[in-house]
Amino acid sequence: MGGNTFQTNGANNDQLDKNGIQLWNDSESVWSTYIYSENSRKVSVSIEYSSIQTNNVLDIRLNQGKFKSLVFKKSSNQLSSAGTFTFNKGYNIIHLKANAKGKAPFPKIKNLKIYFQGKDDFKFVRDNIDQRFYWGRRGPSVHLSYEMPENVKVKWFYNEMTIPKDKDPIGSYFMSNGFKEGYFGIQVNSMKERRILFSVWSPFPTDNPKEIPENQKIKLLKKGGNVYTGEFGNEGSGGQSYLVYPWKSGVTYQFLTSIEPDNQGNTTYTAYFKDPENTKWILIASFLRPQTSTWYTRAHSFLENFNDELGYLNREVQYQNQWVVDENGKWYSLYKAKFTGDDIARRQYRLDADGGIKGASFFLRNGGFFNSTTPLNNSFSLPPSTQKPDIDFNILP
Repeated sequence: MGGNTFQTNGANNDQLDKNGIQLWNDSESVWSTYIYSENSRKVSVSIEYSSIQTNNVLDIRLNQGKFKSLVFKKSSNQLSSAGTFTFNKGYNIIHLKANAKGKAPFPKIKNLKIYFQGKDDFKFVRDNIDQRFYWGRRGPSVHLSYEMPENVKVKWFYNEMTIPKDKDPIGSYFMSNGFKEGYFGIQVNSMKERRILFSVWSPFPTDNPKEIPENQKIKLLKKGGNVYTGEFGNEGSGGQSYLVYPWKSGVTYQFLTSIEPDNQGNTTYTAYFKDPENTKWILIASFLRPQTSTWYTRAHSFLENFNDELGYLNREVQYQNQWVVDENGKWYSLYKAKFTGDDIARRQYRLDADGGIKGASFFLRNGGFFNSTTPLNNSFSLPPSTQKPDIDFNILP
């Protein structure tokens, strides 16, 4: 259960970890376990639980079926049979909730045991190697890698991004302008806070920013008003900047990033953001990356969830009108992209990973345990854009 179960209702004081449900006091809590079946089939389900002091009662149901009561006895075998269910082809959800006859604290649930005949063709997070329960609960990260012009020194990457209405739950990171050494996009950090985030990794490989030698630290050159700058770690380390900003779903925002070597063995990275309600570009930050001499490479976008408690919610983003500009000011439309996913998607531990073309945009979608998915490593093409953005680079802040 540790990698496939979510608390989909109730107070946040109840706890689930890699060993299952560890604390359950809220009678309103609902625990939902997701499993994909390649075929419709009958299965038997039992609940493995830790020892309890007194008998207790829970309710269980599959998908949208009726709840039925399940007695948990004070016994040594600590296994309660829930009976037989018919799985649908696709994702199935087993829900557990308190019964009116039950009493807190409710049983600690270790595992759902599923018995079946025939081939094991179920898809779920099967192991916790390399913390896959955590990554699996976050859900699959999905990416679009844009095909860039060959033998061109690219300085600027421009992208437009729209988050569809109600597809932006807490924990979402919609990354617009990715590059080999970092990324630039927008986040949903809480019910009250949203951010524009721009980060550049240090050339020194570490997850602890305190280990970075002085001559390999990211240097801040300039930043916009009210922009926080500092260090980050855990997934590589480097320089981070963000602006708390009330961006909205349903609105198309513009992102502009420049990468340029300084001919002294360093490279400057600068990010700008534009709201359609504002005529001017907003400077997020400009960083100097030492021991690096590069132009813009690996233009890409991605969608991820960084809140492992909310990996059951659906997220979606659309990208349109991608352009790059070379060192001489020549513009090139980017209209081809390759769809890829992370380890969780590649292992098919989570299948709710989708991407491709929707209308005149590329799109990415993940979370929510939907069944209509796109195979990884597919490539997609749009007609080359003729809507070159009107940007005067000389007056950017």
